[in-house]
Amino acid sequence: MGVREGLLALLEREPAYGYQLKTGFESATGGMWSLNVGQVYATLDRLERDGFVVSKEHDGQRSYEITAAGSKELGSWWESVPSDDPPPRDELMVKVLIAIAHDREHAIEVITHQRDSLLMLLQQHRRAMTRRGAKSADPVVDALVRDALIVRAEADLRWLDLCEERVTPKRARVRTRESDSVAANDGAPTRRTRSSRKERS
Repeated sequence: MGVREGLLALLEREPAYGYQLKTGFESATGGMWSLNVGQVYATLDRLERDGFVVSKEHDGQRSYEITAAGSKELGSWWESVPSDDPPPRDELMVKVLIAIAHDREHAIEVITHQRDSLLMLLQQHRRAMTRRGAKSADPVVDALVRDALIVRAEADLRWLDLCEERVTPKRARVRTRESDSVAANDGAPTRRTRSSRKERS
């Protein structure tokens, strides 16, 4: 996560002390990422070393201000766009891929367990939508953070469904569909609609 760029963005608005930058960063990101003061000052030290900020003592406290080079660095960050580089290492993705490489039957168990956990998490995020958040002074930021959490959980669930579909042998899938069809005729929930049925419960 671009902590250094986040601090530069806050400093572009106005000079600030280290603790102000910590609370400003956490508020701007809806409380999603907490920073400790040591991390903030270590990042500011590196920014000052690289000429992107300058500091000065004021009433016993050190205040920071962005430089022209810092504004240029921040501008480059605003303009950067996603590329074809490999996606950021994601624990869920690594876990499932390693499980598949290890043992496909075990992989199905891992996928099922992760899916069940994600469904519970998704329900929690959706319930949180009805409660007013207090992690940011801006309600729009809170809403956007919750939107991001919900959309990410939905995307992970979709990816797990694809994983299961690709890992399960085609012949087994045909058998599963046939058994699902019989179960559906008996009024039992089908395998392919399990996620959506759990979401609605």
